[in-house]
Amino acid sequence: MKLKGLRGTSHLGAIGLALLVGLTACTSKPTRVAEAPAPAKPQPPAPGLPVLDPTVSPCDNFYLHACGIWMKENPIPADQSRWGTFQRLADQNQGVLRTILEDAVANPKPETAKIAAFYAACIDEAAVETKGLAPLQPTLSRIDALRNKQQLGALVGTLHDQGVGAFFSFGRMQKFSDAVQTIAVADQGGLGLPDRDFYFKDDPKSKEQRAAYLAHITRMFTLAGDTPTTAAARANTVMVLETKLADASMTRVERRDPNKRNNPTTFKAFAKKHEGFDWAAYVKASGAPAFTDMNVGNPGFFKSLEQVLKSTPLDELKTYLRWQTLRAAAPWLPKAVAEENFDFYGRTLSGTKEQRPRWKRCVAATDGALGEDLGKYFVAKTFGPEHKARMQGMVKDLLDAFTDRFGALDWMGSATQVKAREKLGAIATKIGYPEKWQDYTALSVAPDDLLGNVFRAAAFDRRDSLSHIGKPRDPSEWGMTPPTVNAYYSPQQNNINFPAGILQPPFFDFSADDAYNYGAIGAVIGHEITHGFDDQGRKYAGDGNLSNWWTEDDGKKFEDKAQCLVDQYGGYTAVEGVNLNGKQTLGENTADNGGLSIALAALKKHLGPKVPEKIGGLTAEQRAFYGWAHIWCSQSRPEARRLQALTDPHSLPEFRVNGTVSNMKEFAAAFNCKPTDPMVRGDKACKVW
Repeated sequence: MKLKGLRGTSHLGAIGLALLVGLTACTSKPTRVAEAPAPAKPQPPAPGLPVLDPTVSPCDNFYLHACGIWMKENPIPADQSRWGTFQRLADQNQGVLRTILEDAVANPKPETAKIAAFYAACIDEAAVETKGLAPLQPTLSRIDALRNKQQLGALVGTLHDQGVGAFFSFGRMQKFSDAVQTIAVADQGGLGLPDRDFYFKDDPKSKEQRAAYLAHITRMFTLAGDTPTTAAARANTVMVLETKLADASMTRVERRDPNKRNNPTTFKAFAKKHEGFDWAAYVKASGAPAFTDMNVGNPGFFKSLEQVLKSTPLDELKTYLRWQTLRAAAPWLPKAVAEENFDFYGRTLSGTKEQRPRWKRCVAATDGALGEDLGKYFVAKTFGPEHKARMQGMVKDLLDAFTDRFGALDWMGSATQVKAREKLGAIATKIGYPEKWQDYTALSVAPDDLLGNVFRAAAFDRRDSLSHIGKPRDPSEWGMTPPTVNAYYSPQQNNINFPAGILQPPFFDFSADDAYNYGAIGAVIGHEITHGFDDQGRKYAGDGNLSNWWTEDDGKKFEDKAQCLVDQYGGYTAVEGVNLNGKQTLGENTADNGGLSIALAALKKHLGPKVPEKIGGLTAEQRAFYGWAHIWCSQSRPEARRLQALTDPHSLPEFRVNGTVSNMKEFAAAFNCKPTDPMVRGDKACKVW
């Protein structure tokens, strides 16, 4: 899942019949000459389904069978690092948002004034070029004015308030031992590369990317006015300091264990333990209220950070802060800076050929800054009460099927089952959009101040978030904006969330039958429910508290079954020399396998004893499996595949499809696969839920 922030969006347009071009006008003759009819395009076998590749057996490679033609017909656009159904639907949603925003700019109204002003300031590239780096100068001047390390606390608090991620992260969370309570949390952070491991890997590609990062920092400092020699020296300073922060950071796999991140303390004790940094000044500058309780996600990180701050000369700390500020502001600065930023983070790391058009970047920025204000109009155009009602029915079916599944497990004892059912019964659901929209009255937006708008929006969002510290959790809050093509489960809220953005074809298709929809959005629902019982979610009780409600024997059985998935997915190769990380992707793989299995069970229960008619020659079970494959049709550039394998908890799409169905006897039965077929793991099949 991805939570609130500046984000992009993803459509799968309906595949229509091909038009035959019958006649061509000839300028040299008064008559028309008929052309030979174009060959008919292959058609999907049923509404909602992809066009299937008959040259690939579903039992040999289900992903290529279901998605091969889709990939041929949908090459990756130059402004994308990957292109799939998620990205196409997001692209469609961005088009809807663009229409809303352009109308708001052209037809001023009080209720749309803020989204119009933000978008207008962003889309005015000429004004951005004219202003140059001047809008950033006040922040850079504050860094330059730093006279001693005692002033660092207040300065870093101000930078964090503007969305500059320097040194560490600070925010709010639900208390591990009492999830109703909201407390402050300090955690590791402050890196410019995607992951701490990027600073240490010795393979040629990693070394190449570190060299490219160093060159990128150098060019950014040069664009900010430094001489080439000074810029190179400062880039090296940044790299040395960030490497120290990376060395103190936990790995992604380590952070999957919430017990390692559960380190409660008080603000007074934390500040006293790390007196080298003025934490009181930091909290005041960051806009947080006074508080007592807090959590430290990685205590060792702050011990190391204190040594870094103590041993690093003040000028070098200022250089690092200057870099982090440039990095945060780069997308909203003149073209030369924005292009340099894209060249590294887009081209080098992800393989993207071109920047997205400015309107797309500005739509995404407006969604990130004023997501619920903009989201109201998106929902009005795309999401009706009939969508919500049908989703509610499917969620109920999936929850009922999961309840039945507990009773069918031969490895979970009755005591653990009771607790599992209690947790399942406590899961809350949010569909489409918030019941109460965010009030943006306090956010100042100007139609001629892009960077100021970005900084003020970051401060508004951060201060609104921090204002919850010391208060009970708000179950009505959303972590995604309505147009987002995604869904998520919150272990400390114990709820599943489905924004309106994903509740459209091909994920949720009113024109398709139940079988397709249960395989598509039904499996997504099942996926999110299963997150409550994956390697992380199972450590939380139904009230959201971190709690071991498993018997020792059942916990061991779960770990044994989960290890099967670790081994299976760890054997899949993303790019040459890089396999998936089975431990890093365990939660998502558990959710994929459990989600699709539960969705099939829910479909069978929904259909009842009567065998449904075939549609397009396909059984209901086959259509459900095709629905699952369809939502993952995608292709990525090699750089993006590598980056995802190294940093993302989600497996690559082809492994999400093939890895899941090859574990299911229902798939082998539906497609009459032989025990020796590649899509049949047989005795090696993994199954947790």
